[in-house]
Amino acid sequence: MVDTGPEWRIYDASQLARIRAAPLRLVNKTEIGVKAEHGARWLALAGFDRDTLHGKERRLASIGAEVSRVRECAGAPHRAAEAALALVRRHVYDLEGLSAGAIAVAALWLAARDLGEPRPLSDFLKCSKADRSAVRRAAWRLNEAARGRRPPLEEYVRIVAARARLSAAYVRRALEILAGNRRAVVGRNPWVLAAALWLAAYREHGMLIRLANAAGVTVEGVKNAARRMRA
Repeated sequence: MVDTGPEWRIYDASQLARIRAAPLRLVNKTEIGVKAEHGARWLALAGFDRDTLHGKERRLASIGAEVSRVRECAGAPHRAAEAALALVRRHVYDLEGLSAGAIAVAALWLAARDLGEPRPLSDFLKCSKADRSAVRRAAWRLNEAARGRRPPLEEYVRIVAARARLSAAYVRRALEILAGNRRAVVGRNPWVLAAALWLAAYREHGMLIRLANAAGVTVEGVKNAARRMRA
């Protein structure tokens, strides 16, 4: 049966709600006849309702609201929020199982990086209740889904150095150390990056704790990584 009525997608949410609430009318027809006549229309409406109001669009709306809130709190530019939402919209199906808060923070963090204005993750985390590990999982999934948009090693080192308030000289020296220890940097492990910066700082007093906190890892983990590296 072909439905020759108007396209269901022209109605807004309030009209759709009234249509769903309206009972089937049985006027000189059997119940089976009414269901057959309205079957195609109701199936179209159900599919539209599932895919938009209660599916992808609803999830994107939730993430978008969190992106706007975190962006304003962190003082990031509007274009960062726009880039973050575009990134999430392209890969929303790769983010199943993650909270809107974690996705929003990860997308803003990556968007700021892609715009050439990298910010420490902590700048966005302080404006959200999202767990740091969940945010990192979301960032990893977005990077994987984007195919080849993995940040260069230098970007990771700069982020850790910025959190520890280290100058560019330490970053350059750490990159030299990492270049000579290529096996150690597989996967861009945060404790390895912290270890390289610690070695670059000539193991200054108090630097180990600062770098471990900046990378979000344990002091012992940084020490173990440093033992496997040549300065």
